[in-house]
Amino acid sequence: MRGSARYQTSLKALCVSRKLVSLVLLCSTVLIVATVATPAHSRPRAPQQAKPTGANPIPEPAVPAILAAFEKYEVVGMMAAHSLKDLDDFILTLIRTPAFSERVNDIVVECGNSMYQPILDRYIAGEDVPFAEVRKVWRNTTQPMCGKSGFYEQFFPLVRAINQKVPPAHRLRVLAGDPPIDWDQIKKPEGGKPLDRDASIVAVMEKEVLSKHRKALMLFGTFHLMHGVGAESAMSIYEKNYPNLTFVISDLQSFDTGPFATWPVPSLAVAKGTWLGALGLGRFIPPYLTVDKDCNLQGDYSSEYQKPVSDLVDALLYLGPRDLMLKEPVPGDIVLDADYMTEYARRANLIGFRGPMGGDLNEFYQQIVKGAENSLYVLPTPLDPKPMVEHCMEQKKQRQRP
Repeated sequence: MRGSARYQTSLKALCVSRKLVSLVLLCSTVLIVATVATPAHSRPRAPQQAKPTGANPIPEPAVPAILAAFEKYEVVGMMAAHSLKDLDDFILTLIRTPAFSERVNDIVVECGNSMYQPILDRYIAGEDVPFAEVRKVWRNTTQPMCGKSGFYEQFFPLVRAINQKVPPAHRLRVLAGDPPIDWDQIKKPEGGKPLDRDASIVAVMEKEVLSKHRKALMLFGTFHLMHGVGAESAMSIYEKNYPNLTFVISDLQSFDTGPFATWPVPSLAVAKGTWLGALGLGRFIPPYLTVDKDCNLQGDYSSEYQKPVSDLVDALLYLGPRDLMLKEPVPGDIVLDADYMTEYARRANLIGFRGPMGGDLNEFYQQIVKGAENSLYVLPTPLDPKPMVEHCMEQKKQRQRP
């Protein structure tokens, strides 16, 4: 989820946006009972590098370490709802910890359509709001991954329940960070005004959190949260006005977790000054392939991939052996909701996705059954980029037709 410039796109451009490559591919397979089938991204392998110099990272128990970070920082940012069940389960454990609501005021989420903030406020406050209404908050965002998220179907009710048990001064507010979008009004790829997702995140953070000196947990894709990448992330944008207030956590993603076999699970290690933090970002998140506006294949080797990861995030989260990670489940009620699945497929078509979720529900359901054969989170492997180019050319021809 990143862009070569500050993310601004209309719906017709979503299929070629670098920030949405992972989103579109994450829509490809879903499990009805057990898990989400892990998507494969079209990207080259990062070259192996020698271990850099630096101190050994020191693991700390993750939940206490994050709670301690709120004593020094106003905001802690980390990823959620991107198909990794272990990470999402950790976040649910974190917010259930009694000390969390004592130290934190707000939770700001990527999977939240800000058009529904009044409904969300009422629901989280404990008012009588039908679940069918409040789930529009995360089902109707610009991000299809949110609409099939089992994590958020647990997260919002959990925060509501926590608020019923804590004193009024400790009640949490959940803020929707995605731009307002009304899917009922969008009938074709050209529909809708340009959307700047990072600008939306910045606006929410500055107005509702930072200017009020409130404490917040941010749950967004890692590339919205990185320090020091100019207009490439919401974090880098708002830190121009509010520097040194945010502590960013990344999981180890595709990095080999073998060296950490003796670490407790889960652990958090500060990145700066360590050999782990000195590694380039490409060791954790290999660069993607994408296509430009003329449908030429492009390798994403932007400067951010060359930076030490400690320049971009503050700490790294260890959740256990990489090859034992679990995929995120999708609730059966989502997949069995024929009306919603039809609408989900319509939106996938509008953003240019082709595959099991691109309109053929029978193929999609077959993929569900196939994906149930393996519940482990399998690291992405390179795909043939040819279909990406072919699809771009098809979309380009359609736009050129009178």
